[in-house]
Amino acid sequence: MEDKLIQIRRDLHQIPELGFQEEKTQAYLLEYIQHLPQEHLQIKTWRTGIMVKVTGAEGAKTIGFRTDIDGLPISEETGLPFESQHEGRMHACGHDLHMTIALGALTACAKKQPHYNMVFIFQPAEEGPGGALPLLESGVLKEWWPDEIFALHIAPELPVGTVSSRAGILFANTSELFLDFKGKGGHAAYPHLTKDMVVAASTFVTNMQGIVARNLDPLQSAVITIGKMESGFVQNTIAENARLEGTIRTMDPEAIAVVKQHIEQQAKGLEISHDCQISIDYGSNYYQVYNDNTKVEAFQKAIAGTSLTYKEANPAMTGEDFGYMLKEIPGFMFWLGVNSPYGLHHSKLTPDEQAINCGVEAVLAYINES
Repeated sequence: MEDKLIQIRRDLHQIPELGFQEEKTQAYLLEYIQHLPQEHLQIKTWRTGIMVKVTGAEGAKTIGFRTDIDGLPISEETGLPFESQHEGRMHACGHDLHMTIALGALTACAKKQPHYNMVFIFQPAEEGPGGALPLLESGVLKEWWPDEIFALHIAPELPVGTVSSRAGILFANTSELFLDFKGKGGHAAYPHLTKDMVVAASTFVTNMQGIVARNLDPLQSAVITIGKMESGFVQNTIAENARLEGTIRTMDPEAIAVVKQHIEQQAKGLEISHDCQISIDYGSNYYQVYNDNTKVEAFQKAIAGTSLTYKEANPAMTGEDFGYMLKEIPGFMFWLGVNSPYGLHHSKLTPDEQAINCGVEAVLAYINES
């Protein structure tokens, strides 16, 4: 199916859609799934997501495989002949490959009944606002609840043919961070009559750098990053408003709460010292991806019988809402090498399409080994 899967990936790459807006993507996936042999399949939809159950020959347990289906608000700059047709949208995190690999594995299971039940979950909104937690809370999986679950994510820095994972924590706890500052604007010549929000926001960014260094155990890993700062309209006017956008990432779920507490305390102090108002929004929050030791061992054993190479992974500060599924269901996530010179969320991300077959091989190896 190599040529067919590459064409599927290219089709999906052209129609990236943001979280809970994946209508074209859902329609494309459903059309393909409905043309598979249906003898052992059942299909459910939830919002823009899809769940497919494959009834196993023995069926003593149910294995879940989750893939994400949304794109990112990034303008593509790959120059590929099949680049995004949706302006300002791109599959810059590899979800087009993730979906294609899931379809490849599902096709194999539909044509040759697996030993155990399988549930393929095509989940929307991984990039935001988060689809895993509301999907779990919806009850749509209640009758098909997996006994274990796994997923993959492309790794641009790894060569094709390599998969990588580890027992324990793989991805961090994450929280978005949005701060809005409200002061008093005015003419640049009369600063004493204003409340300058450029100064207030800049002070906040500088002060925030001490939160991790002085409030968390040095053995705990944590990062606060402000990636975007907006304020003002013209060079000779003092800005009345400012906005900061960033992210918090920790390797301990309790550390997120500590960081937020100190952000709020600093905001209160700055409101007094700069005579302004600050509102805080934490946006989407994702729970850590924590891999079950026995499942990772089983995956290593399965990979040993394939043409693929297994490599031990290091923990990463990346975030993934698959962590909510692993919080409720034992399982794991693994990296799939795609050998791209550009990284995740880059406008020129160009995964090697030969990795698609490697991904299908890895998924099926684990299913057959379990």
